[in-house]
Amino acid sequence: MKVTMEMLGWGPDYAEALAALGHPEWYPARIIRETKINFTVIAKGKGDHEVVLSGKVWHDAVSDADLPTVGDWVAVDPGQGKDLPVIRAMLPRRNRFSRKAPGRSCAEQVIGANVDMVVVITDAESDYNPRRIERYLTLIRKSGAEAVVLVNKADTAPEEDMKRAVEEIRALGCSEVYPIVARWRKGYPQYLRRVPKGRTITVVGSSGVGKSTFVNSLLGDEWLETGHVNEVTGKGRHTTVARELVILAGGGVLIDNPGMREIHMWTDAATLRAQFADLNELESQCRFADCSHRKDAGCAIRAALENGTLTQERYEHFLNLDAEIAELERRNEKRQMTLERVNRREKRHQMRNREDREDHRRNMNPHRRQYYRDE
Repeated sequence: MKVTMEMLGWGPDYAEALAALGHPEWYPARIIRETKINFTVIAKGKGDHEVVLSGKVWHDAVSDADLPTVGDWVAVDPGQGKDLPVIRAMLPRRNRFSRKAPGRSCAEQVIGANVDMVVVITDAESDYNPRRIERYLTLIRKSGAEAVVLVNKADTAPEEDMKRAVEEIRALGCSEVYPIVARWRKGYPQYLRRVPKGRTITVVGSSGVGKSTFVNSLLGDEWLETGHVNEVTGKGRHTTVARELVILAGGGVLIDNPGMREIHMWTDAATLRAQFADLNELESQCRFADCSHRKDAGCAIRAALENGTLTQERYEHFLNLDAEIAELERRNEKRQMTLERVNRREKRHQMRNREDREDHRRNMNPHRRQYYRDE
């Protein structure tokens, strides 16, 4: 299959951004794979090939989330002779789908860049967890991509469990929910049977839910190894080991991800409240604007909990996510203050001698010409 720029999602906005860089010798490419030391990109007339990152792009990044990742469009300098081509600039992202990096870090981990749709794979039995799906939907809303949830293994799960799972997920605010059988390619909506040219989707889900089987069904081949699910724990092993972008038969683009054991929040309070719009509506009906929703008279949320309109589980999940986001904001603020202190300390050290001061002035005013008196 001949890959065109339109298949990869190239458009006028990217072309304008590339031209603005003022280097006609640089060519556009999209990142399809990354390792710790280099990237693999795909470009018109060049196929897929390895490139390295320039020092300037690395130093200009405020955090790891600002570095190129799978799905990004970049401007590549072809280089000279046998040198590897070099990424000289990142073209502006349309969006990025992110989570908080696993562990105690407060850093952002980008799962995919320039994504049109995020497909969440789950099942109705051992993996089914509506609270985890709600986390996915909140992160997808933050990215601006469309959300689709596929409930796999409809051929083996009890019909009642499958129906309940679909209804509960739709109640979370996702209208695109489908029971499917990935191994038989059954139940897919039309736009996933043949992903349109230039459209980018990414697939996420826990290990063992049939994510690799779903990806293979889109590619029409055993492109990914599929693993077995432990009958005791109900968990699978990672069969996708690295994030990768592939071209689909219909001309669309797929970003596949390893199974996720953790899905920590990377969003803000506004996005969270948009995901829990029903709670916002109830809160506006409280008698007092500063209602604590505990013992205050006229509390609409407590009344909804008592009459069953709002479940205790959903309310507790909202409180947990709200606390998680507040803690993330606090740690980010602390980290930013630490970085500012380090930068001020380095700047003071740099200004101690004359040569460093001159270098600093030249860096701050690179276009200023220097004049020297004749001796």
